Amino acid sequence: MIKNYFEVVRAGINTTFQDQGRKNLYHIGIPFSGAMDNRNYLIANKLVGNKLDLPVLEFAYQGPLLKYFGDKINVAITGDVNFTIKKNNDAINGNCYETFSLENGNELDITSTNRSVYGYLAFSGEFDLKSQWSSYSVNTKANIGSNDGKKLQVNQKINILKINQNLKDKKLNYINTKIENIRVIKGTNFHYFSNQGKKIFFEKEFIISKLSDRMGMRLEGSKIENIVNTNIKSEGLIKGVVQVPADGNPIIMFSDHGTIGGYPKIGVVISADYDKLVQLIPGSKIKFKEVELSSAETLFRLYDLETQNLISQI
Repeated sequence: MIKNYFEVVRAGINTTFQDQGRKNLYHIGIPFSGAMDNRNYLIANKLVGNKLDLPVLEFAYQGPLLKYFGDKINVAITGDVNFTIKKNNDAINGNCYETFSLENGNELDITSTNRSVYGYLAFSGEFDLKSQWSSYSVNTKANIGSNDGKKLQVNQKINILKINQNLKDKKLNYINTKIENIRVIKGTNFHYFSNQGKKIFFEKEFIISKLSDRMGMRLEGSKIENIVNTNIKSEGLIKGVVQVPADGNPIIMFSDHGTIGGYPKIGVVISADYDKLVQLIPGSKIKFKEVELSSAETLFRLYDLETQNLISQI
């Protein structure tokens, strides 16, 4: 019988289980999914002493209100998040990037992200979940992944199979920085666009629209002119690719993107900028900056090294 569990009092906005995603399934139409902000996902697991590939709870804008039942457990939240811990009728404001403990009857109320989109909640233990294709990541559009491919629901129980014994207090001094200049490499259909369209892409500001989610980010701004064809034979897509449909407004593909698409691709966001890009809220302004593939590879190695250095400090 499971004796350690969380009861979902409020589910929050799009709260799902995520890990590092599914691999090598694009050829059968299964997207990668996984945590939107990989750095914050990894840090959350490390803070509570978990293996780095275990699933955590990812939430957008507002997180869940959870009531805990069971033995003492450590918890950590990463991102730019406002939350409180309720113990014996006392509400304590929590701090991101440091562990805190929950005991039987305590509540965790994640009220909002702070001028960002995604936050991550990790517990010092293993969830009672079933994996699918070697991943627990949920894609709610396709109903695949753990939790029957669905986001959290009110009154749902989140069972903890095993609490790890590493209950030491840990803290990381880390601040999420913002990004405005998004670096990209040229896309495979770059030549489809007029010189003026290319100039607009690299020199004008775009505004992030409200029509953005885990599948993609829609942008608004000066129209990017296509001089060849606004539709192409459907081709494979990757995370971070920038498509331009007939209306001239770019769409950036995110973690739950479709695996094929028929809009011309003007660019691809480099991997080093992806974590920060996904945290930009609707209404934010961004500009694209071209870099060469060799530079993109170097920038990713540096970003990955910085992430590993942060993890090693915990």
